[in-house]
Amino acid sequence: MRTIKLGQSDLAVPVIAVGCMRINGVDRKTSESFVKTALDLGANFFDHADCYGNGECESIFADAIGMNSAVREKIFLQSKCGIVPGKMFDFSKEHILEAADGILKRLKTEYLDVLLLHRPDALVEPEEVAEAFDRLYSSGKVRNFGVSNQDPCLIRLLQRSVKQHIAVNQLQLSVTNATLITQSMNMNMPDDMAIDRDNGVLNFCRLNDITIQPWSPLQYGFFQGTFIGNEKFQKLNGKLDEIAGKYHVSAVTIALAWLLRHPAKFQPVTGTMNAARLGECVKAADIVLSRGEWYEIFLATGHRLP
Repeated sequence: MRTIKLGQSDLAVPVIAVGCMRINGVDRKTSESFVKTALDLGANFFDHADCYGNGECESIFADAIGMNSAVREKIFLQSKCGIVPGKMFDFSKEHILEAADGILKRLKTEYLDVLLLHRPDALVEPEEVAEAFDRLYSSGKVRNFGVSNQDPCLIRLLQRSVKQHIAVNQLQLSVTNATLITQSMNMNMPDDMAIDRDNGVLNFCRLNDITIQPWSPLQYGFFQGTFIGNEKFQKLNGKLDEIAGKYHVSAVTIALAWLLRHPAKFQPVTGTMNAARLGECVKAADIVLSRGEWYEIFLATGHRLP
């Protein structure tokens, strides 16, 4: 699969990342088949979080892929920490270090390629994060670091103390959830589309060589479901189907190709556990939409040009 450079790291990673949040929802045979398909497709970047299934997803993945040193050399592993489900967000040094050790144990690996801080912790102390990152980096347990769902000010605050470059920011983004893109396009307009909800995080990440990983790239709202084939988005699906026919692929492929066409060089994170659907996602890496096609999809979604 086509690759991109992850932030300022030395990693050349697939343009499509495989999210494993739902791997605990399928049986062992299905999980093994899914992981094998991913590898066959060249989709060898796997995204996890310690809160997915309360850690169960990481354990299931390790078993499904048959983790050993030979397998580990062929894949990229990313996980996230900081969410204590239903209780708090915790970026304390103690929690980050303990969480990282738990992740490594469940994934049956000695190191992570990337560790992200998951959601903003209102009580974050950047100096503690820096101490935790330094210890994880110097011990070889984590090679690169990033964040998830964080705005430019918090990243800058962290980066003032953290020595390692923030390589990744994982943000919700799809053709229907595209405020990252639409806000700057409507700058200085007297309507809701001009409201700055993220402090210009898209261009901030581009300026600072931080790779944006769109999560829920086929979803609308906050986990309200996929827009593909959804009657709420008839005009969008009509346009996706039309362009998909031109390229002899599915609407899923075109929806992801829409993200990949953006010059920010996104790395979308899939959420499917369906091997065939993953195959449709991966095909997006080979398609470059024209400027006209990109805007046709944009307008079909209901976004407008000022």
